[in-house]
Amino acid sequence: MKRPVDIVVSLIVLLVFLPVGLVMSVWIAFESRGGVFYRQERVGKDGVPFKMLKFRSMKKHADLEGTLTVGMRDPRITRSGYFIRKCKLDEFPQFINVLSGDMSIVGPRPEVQEYVNLYSLDQRRILSVRPGITDYASLEFFHENELLGKSIDPKKTYIEEIMPAKIALNMQCIEHPGLAQDLKIMWRTFVKILPSAKH
Repeated sequence: MKRPVDIVVSLIVLLVFLPVGLVMSVWIAFESRGGVFYRQERVGKDGVPFKMLKFRSMKKHADLEGTLTVGMRDPRITRSGYFIRKCKLDEFPQFINVLSGDMSIVGPRPEVQEYVNLYSLDQRRILSVRPGITDYASLEFFHENELLGKSIDPKKTYIEEIMPAKIALNMQCIEHPGLAQDLKIMWRTFVKILPSAKH
């Protein structure tokens, strides 16, 4: 049941979002070179890597300076990038990843290989399901970038504090799967995003 719901909801979201997506694409393309989409390799189900899509919110080759975004005032973020990150619009192209089968709407957020290499054997159980656009960890750490921006050592904070907490939430989620839980997370995510888009 999960896969049909993923496909139907993704198609609806992409169709509704299309006009906004076209406007965002033009803004990104005119503001800086580097293409509209940012494709980053993430680790998917069963440890298989895939290219996760986002609207590009940073200057070209910004990831060479690190994969973590340190606060909303990270100097690598473009003006359009600040807006789409604030409103969480940068994540919408991932519904294309859902349609292709690399992701699900609800599931553990996919990590880069660098951090997956740090998983314990037990933590690697979260790789047994498709990664998602949203989950309980995404809701709990909705303002993760701001937390990292306040840290003296963002990478250490992420590895030692944030990542273990997110994995623990993901473990709870995959142990009690179900459509009701997915719908609850989708609704809570929608409600969480609305205030961000208004300010």
